[in-house]
Amino acid sequence: MPKWGYSITEEELDPEKTVKASGREVRVSHKSAREICKTIKGMMLIRAKNYLKDVMAKKKAVPFTRFKKKAGHRRGLEKAYAGRYPVKAAKHILKVLEGAEANAEYKGLDTERLRIIHASAYPGMKIKRYIPRAFGRTTPKFQTLCHIEIALEEQTETIEEA
Repeated sequence: MPKWGYSITEEELDPEKTVKASGREVRVSHKSAREICKTIKGMMLIRAKNYLKDVMAKKKAVPFTRFKKKAGHRRGLEKAYAGRYPVKAAKHILKVLEGAEANAEYKGLDTERLRIIHASAYPGMKIKRYIPRAFGRTTPKFQTLCHIEIALEEQTETIEEA
């Protein structure tokens, strides 16, 4: 069994005030997961959870800044014009976020003062499958899995967000 590491180093984290959680080889789009992670990084935990629930209910769009070629315009976006509602990726990122919250409760941290200091998603392994076609040919049907990492830090004082 592989031993997974994190893309954030231990020197950057204070072990008494931070918690980590990850989802490995998750069957979601790494492009959508990357855009969600970029959006929620820096948010307080409660706000990020509400944001992800709004994305799943298709009330708020996720701004797509990198993977935006055929993404339509969405109203209410800041710093980007293109956006989407990646429901499946939001559901899995919310699950990882709740795992990090459970780790914080186990450590004895105050969940009201937790801020997301690290959120990343990157491609994992490929599941290679093939569709048989006519005349003895095949068409590849590859699926790229995704790794999701979340790190939370307890803030010394509650910071009000606009």
